[in-house]
Amino acid sequence: MTKRLLGALGIGVCWLVCAVTVAAEFPKFEAKTLDPNVGKVCYAVTLADVDGDGKQDIVAVTENRVLWYQAPDWKPRVIIEDQTERDNVCIAPLDIDQDGKIDFAVGAGWSGKNTGQLVWLSRGASLDEKWHVHLIGHEPWTHRMRFGNVAGGKRPQLVVSPLTKTQGDGVRLLAFSIPQNPKTDPWPSKIMNAAMNRMHNHWHLDWNGDGIDDTVTSSQEGVHLITPGAVRDGAANWLTTKLGNGASGEKPEAKGAGEIKVGKLKGGSRFIVTVEPMHGQACAVYVEPKAGEKTADGLWPRHVIDATLNRGHALWTCDIDGDGGDEIVLGFSDPGPGPIKGPGVFIYKADDATATKWSKHTIDDGGVATEDLICADLTGDGKLDIVAGGRATHNVKLYVQK
Repeated sequence: MTKRLLGALGIGVCWLVCAVTVAAEFPKFEAKTLDPNVGKVCYAVTLADVDGDGKQDIVAVTENRVLWYQAPDWKPRVIIEDQTERDNVCIAPLDIDQDGKIDFAVGAGWSGKNTGQLVWLSRGASLDEKWHVHLIGHEPWTHRMRFGNVAGGKRPQLVVSPLTKTQGDGVRLLAFSIPQNPKTDPWPSKIMNAAMNRMHNHWHLDWNGDGIDDTVTSSQEGVHLITPGAVRDGAANWLTTKLGNGASGEKPEAKGAGEIKVGKLKGGSRFIVTVEPMHGQACAVYVEPKAGEKTADGLWPRHVIDATLNRGHALWTCDIDGDGGDEIVLGFSDPGPGPIKGPGVFIYKADDATATKWSKHTIDDGGVATEDLICADLTGDGKLDIVAGGRATHNVKLYVQK
């Protein structure tokens, strides 16, 4: 065989491999129902190593219970039941008492008077017992909570975002510090912002690499970045920068943004993804301007990538297909007006580096009225899986990447 022929074959093989790579199928998922009737509503799902075996367990929140599904066979076990004000609505895992075992903060009191009961849960003598409930306090209309080091101290704070204001001009985005003895000592709180309304969610990340968590919020007023002020440890002041307006409309419920997450494109640029307006029909992406690039209004460019949702309520960003860029995982809870009615779970992949257009992949069309979802490698095969909790469908489902 001549060198010329070998060279030609080499070129042919290279072309074939490149063609296969470009045309590679998007990952497929196998759906598993972990719980067909978890409760009236599965308000939230999260992940935590509850039993300390090194595997992530699945945790689900319903109106009157918190349950965990033990990896790897996903056996359901009750954490609490009828031990809080109804309804439980949000949850955040952390070793709160620093005993080496995971605990949970929970936001309850969602229905009725919307008292916003804030509690944390510690385990009993064994995992077969119901957990103990410890009161943190109350903040009416508490809707979401996450732990983040937003004050620059040694331990993270519990950041709570209510949905609706109860005093002043807006909701109080609060940061609760964990006291030395969290079971008996009061949890002091500081206001990070009090000028926004209909704040559906918030997200923490170290935006500028200074070791302190910043906070991205979505509200009737749009998309904002909240950063600590000049005083770091125990900061009482935070700076607020607007990044996007969200949806426009005459009525409050038609303005701004609802669910929110932050992702990263292949080239390293950040993007913010939202559901607009709150519980709305549109998925919008805000792309970080390049260094030195300015927009006319000083805000991030906004692109609506799907306007066929109905009550969009769940978002996650992660690199599903392993190509170095994050995809958007989205769930909505009611049938939509588009050709793919839903409700269910869907993934959007950026078509190019500009992130102005995205391809939509259906994971579940009609099988779960998604209220919340989260992604992680739950089988140990290096591939990301999806967990979703349903509203009208009352179920918890796991989607294992093949």
